[in-house]
Amino acid sequence: MASIESPCILVCSIDMATGYCFGCGRTRDEIGGWIEMSSDTRRAIMAELPARLETVERRPRRETRRTRMARERGVQE
Repeated sequence: MASIESPCILVCSIDMATGYCFGCGRTRDEIGGWIEMSSDTRRAIMAELPARLETVERRPRRETRRTRMARERGVQE
């Protein structure tokens, strides 16, 4: 089975002001439907994500899973 490219960074927390995930910039609907989307649709959405993330008003306060795992391994991110 081929892997599906995903922008997910394991933050998975939605900014209520913009509706975008703090980690990847996708909407809830995009996250939920990601597997069913065509590769072209996913790539088009991924091209928009950097601009979306610029509009997120705040960052989550809690430690993300990725950061915690890196800290526990002794890796600096």
